[in-house]
Amino acid sequence: MGSPGLRERKKQKTRWAIQEHALRLFAEQGYEATTVEQIAAAAEVSPSTFFRYFPTKEDVVVQDEYDPMLISALESAPAELAPVPAVRHAIHTAFAQLGPADTAKVLERGRLSMSVPALRARVVENLTGTIDVLAGPLARRSGREPDDFAVRALAGACLGALLAAVFAWLESNGEQDLPGLIDEALAHLESGFLTQDPRKA
Repeated sequence: MGSPGLRERKKQKTRWAIQEHALRLFAEQGYEATTVEQIAAAAEVSPSTFFRYFPTKEDVVVQDEYDPMLISALESAPAELAPVPAVRHAIHTAFAQLGPADTAKVLERGRLSMSVPALRARVVENLTGTIDVLAGPLARRSGREPDDFAVRALAGACLGALLAAVFAWLESNGEQDLPGLIDEALAHLESGFLTQDPRKA
């Protein structure tokens, strides 16, 4: 996968600058009290430019740049890896590219998404799209089609493991290790949840 050109990099920079200003305003005055016009003014763009990048105010919280990063890492995972180990490898690779500021931003967006009903609804709406995104590389790795039911079931299971890890991380207020939680959740999925809980042995 080639690097984005200058024009695309400028668009990405503008997109995430708008999000940075939005998150700051939400923290300062609350999500409901913050308008698109205020976000646009803070980012020094017009409201119409805001809507070119984010169709709704909810999207400025929910959208991020991490799906392409994860998919790129999944596509480049060693060919001999089975689908779930490949996802584990991709998670490790993707998180290695994130610094403390990125993690703090994910935590802030996660808190917002869980605390605002409109954002929770948008997250749920986006889950089908995330399954579609995961299904492509998983299908290629398994020699199946992306709309194959088994592939979509696997993509949904991987997504469920990721969500369980993210929810546990949010509940810990970011104190736990998010990549470690995700890897543990995917390890349970890989093993078929057949191993006995050592605490109950």
